[in-house]
Amino acid sequence: MEIILLQDVPKLGSKDDLVHVKDGYGRNYLIPRGYAVAATSSAKKMHAENLKQRAHKEEKIKAEAQEIASRLAEIKLVVGAKTSSSGKIFGSVNTIQISEALKEKGFEIDRKSITLPEDQIKEIGKYKASIKLHREIKVEVEFEIVAE
Repeated sequence: MEIILLQDVPKLGSKDDLVHVKDGYGRNYLIPRGYAVAATSSAKKMHAENLKQRAHKEEKIKAEAQEIASRLAEIKLVVGAKTSSSGKIFGSVNTIQISEALKEKGFEIDRKSITLPEDQIKEIGKYKASIKLHREIKVEVEFEIVAE
């Protein structure tokens, strides 16, 4: 089944992508929840016209994301965490702390856009986080975890 995505769906595609999915997934999950519409010939024509009209806006958004990415690549974050004497963190550092550290530096980044190299970071050290600013623009940000 071919569908047009109405919003970003993790591990499937971004908004306005034309994707092939299994019939049951499309009919029983994506379409009823409003994530997608069936890609009929008329829907494809409307989709193509909408994409033409949005191309200019998309370029502007992409340029803004590129400018933010260049500023983000230059910063180094320091995240404080309570630790034991051996350097183990009580709890773990996750995307919420990274998002808050970015907010302190003046960047309003949603925590869902941040991907950490490991599921849970439980030791002091230097790490890199991947931030998705646009469907085509990702930036790596270095951060260091220090003891408070």
